[in-house]
Amino acid sequence: MSVKVYGCNHVAIDVDDIEKAVAFYEDVFGLEKLDEGEGDAFFRLGEHQFLAMFERKKPSEPRGHFGIIVHDESQIAEVREKLTKKYGIQPIPGFRCDFRDPFGNRVQVVDLHDESLVWLLPYQEVQKAGLILSRSDE
Repeated sequence: MSVKVYGCNHVAIDVDDIEKAVAFYEDVFGLEKLDEGEGDAFFRLGEHQFLAMFERKKPSEPRGHFGIIVHDESQIAEVREKLTKKYGIQPIPGFRCDFRDPFGNRVQVVDLHDESLVWLLPYQEVQKAGLILSRSDE
């Protein structure tokens, strides 16, 4: 038997202030909150994924990153503008829109034209559906 991975179910991050983290992710990405409890919150990320946040007064050192897919380059620009103008967060140089959130987590923002979308679908199913990823300006 071989394992067939279809994508990521969820991403979990540690934050030092859950209320500020909720406000930040709702404001920057307009995420829909699914649930919250004492010291945690959960947001929908697409159709089958979610972002889990857990308040830790001494969060561990960030070790990785997660990516959020938005529609197109104009939405990436909107995120960049809000990060820089409203939050004073500078994107990480050399990337389209990578940044550290106010809680130390690295976030990468990509759009639907990035190849990463293809990895969410098994190759044969993409071919059968006739799905073609191309830029709208082509």
